[in-house]
Amino acid sequence: MSRLKTLTAEYRELQARLEQGGGPERVRRQHEQGKLTARERVTKLLDPRAEWFELGLLVAYDQYDGQAPAAGVVTGLGRVAGRPVVVVANDATVKAGSWWPETIKKILRAQEVAMRQRIPIVYLVDSAGVNLPYQGGVFPGQYGAARIFYYNSIMRRYLRVPQIAAVMGPCIAGGAYLPALSDVIFMVEGTSFMGLGGPNLVKGATGQTVDAETLGGARTHTAVSAVAHYRAKDDADCLARIREHVARLPYAPRPTTVKESLRTPAVTKPKRDSRELYELLPTDHRMSYDVGAVLECLLDGGRLDPFQPDLAPEMICGHGALAGRALALIANSRGVIKGKKGESPKIGGIIYTESAEKVAYFIENADRERMPLILGQDVSGFMVGTEAEHSGIIRAGARFVEAMATATVPKLVLTMNHASGAGYYAMAGQGFDPDFVVSWPTGRMGVMEGESAVQAVFGSGAADSENAAAVEAMRTDYEHQLDARFAGARGFVDALIAPEETRDTLAFLLDVTSHFTGPHLGAFVLPADP
Repeated sequence: MSRLKTLTAEYRELQARLEQGGGPERVRRQHEQGKLTARERVTKLLDPRAEWFELGLLVAYDQYDGQAPAAGVVTGLGRVAGRPVVVVANDATVKAGSWWPETIKKILRAQEVAMRQRIPIVYLVDSAGVNLPYQGGVFPGQYGAARIFYYNSIMRRYLRVPQIAAVMGPCIAGGAYLPALSDVIFMVEGTSFMGLGGPNLVKGATGQTVDAETLGGARTHTAVSAVAHYRAKDDADCLARIREHVARLPYAPRPTTVKESLRTPAVTKPKRDSRELYELLPTDHRMSYDVGAVLECLLDGGRLDPFQPDLAPEMICGHGALAGRALALIANSRGVIKGKKGESPKIGGIIYTESAEKVAYFIENADRERMPLILGQDVSGFMVGTEAEHSGIIRAGARFVEAMATATVPKLVLTMNHASGAGYYAMAGQGFDPDFVVSWPTGRMGVMEGESAVQAVFGSGAADSENAAAVEAMRTDYEHQLDARFAGARGFVDALIAPEETRDTLAFLLDVTSHFTGPHLGAFVLPADP
């Protein structure tokens, strides 16, 4: 079995386990309370058989002794009434939907997607509030829980991003500001509660004795306080009414003009079956493979119109289409590449001065042409050594990095194998705010490979017997941290995907990113006249 197939099978097993949330017993309790689970709610909210791209499924899975699957919140992108929407759904089967530090990270990431793409966001709230033993990682700081409410406010006041909140369980203390700062609030009779303090806190603080329904139930907030706007009889009714609300929001699917329709390429199937990807990637991640064949599994007709193909072939640049959407593509080509006459061969996956200059120019052209960028990452870094330094690799690399950082078009990243060193940055690493980052289970993110790190630290002493234990420990640690699941658990990638899902996933994300034609920079860009 190939390495890619083995790792994908292991990921599938992990995915299935995490999607069970808190497990069957807690799911049963949720149902006994008359409530659907978070994933059941998401399914009922979204269009049947439509796309669903989950953000951060693996986040925190390897922390807290496994007690925080998906960090207790389901976040992702789907379609409601045919239009893309972001969904945030607290999973009450995981510690009553309470907020871990990583829960905040996931909610903020979901909000940033909605802000950058200017698409509606739906909050399905069912949370006991802050997970108090971990409040130090939740409450304070620039990217603590307060950032959620800051983003709420920016979306309402300046970006005009529709925010719909449904309180479908408890919504307590500061968490109540999330729905309060949304455009509309739905509540469910008998199961939802919203208040700055629950009955026990009220009793302790004021001496008042009051039940939850009277204090902050659905009827109280829709008929007395006027905090909420709509009251639903149960979860199913609530979700149906949210769908109706989203459906009536103004929406003009792209392309919006005859000119754009005429220039949109016809959709054709890839030249190769996506299942071939399992055999195209080598068993040993250090070995070469034909990246052109990989692209033939993804692009329409398997066609790529190469840009300067005879110059710096270790970096592939070109134009193609995916599901009918034109794109500009940049990919690393692994393997040993014959040099020009009198020059040494080049190593694929390494960025040289010539290739950095080529790609920088290509990115700037794509930006001028308003062409979305897809990056196929399999990069080991920039070339080092006397020849590289004398050729101006630092200046060329800086031009590459600057072009990538300042490009205002959508950027989608697929990590296929390596994402190492400054090459990871140049190829639109997460710090450069690409719109989305996905990885195959073979993805490896790190400053360098473990063997290189051993040599950097121990040098010639790596073979000495007295260093054997330390060297082996370092190799093991690097292998663990280079695993794509490790990256997914820390939110360094939005999702791990199986090879056969790649084309459909990228096609959906390309569609999502096409809805905002302004600059795709940072978490959001304020309009010129807010």
